[in-house]
Amino acid sequence: MFFIEVIERIKFCNDVDRIGPDILFTHWMLHFKSSMNRLCKKKFLHFGENADFRPGAYAEKCSHISLGKNVVIRPNTMLFADEYEKIIIEDNVMVGAGVHFYVDNHKFESRDIPLIEQGYYPSEGILVKNGAWIGANSIILPGVIIGKNSVIGAGSIVTKSIPDYSVAVGNPAKVIKKF
Repeated sequence: MFFIEVIERIKFCNDVDRIGPDILFTHWMLHFKSSMNRLCKKKFLHFGENADFRPGAYAEKCSHISLGKNVVIRPNTMLFADEYEKIIIEDNVMVGAGVHFYVDNHKFESRDIPLIEQGYYPSEGILVKNGAWIGANSIILPGVIIGKNSVIGAGSIVTKSIPDYSVAVGNPAKVIKKF
């Protein structure tokens, strides 16, 4: 019985459309550059040249996530795409550790229905343009576009799009400087 469970778990890990520490039989591959590249090119919609997906990072619905060249996804970062919308991170984007990306959000429209039973609002994609920098532990919410060469300060919660060449910080993130 145990042997059958192990075989089923290995098959699940190879077939599931996600990467993360809970996917035991593929997570080890992230520790080695060659196997990390092989896994990520297989799983992601696009995985650019010199991109890096570090151990401890998590991606849900990889087939709807695109990582450009020179993008590094650091530990504890979470990318949550779904079957309806994508997360696109263009070239030369810096992403700090612990950043979260979400393309959907729970509904909360009725006081009489438990939140867990209310479903989700329609998904909205996320786009991070070339050269942006997202500081550690930031949260990027549905529908956000982060502009070219823009900076998101560490710990910021980005609820609205940020223009090109801007610095945004806070909760909710607000532009404090433009280049």
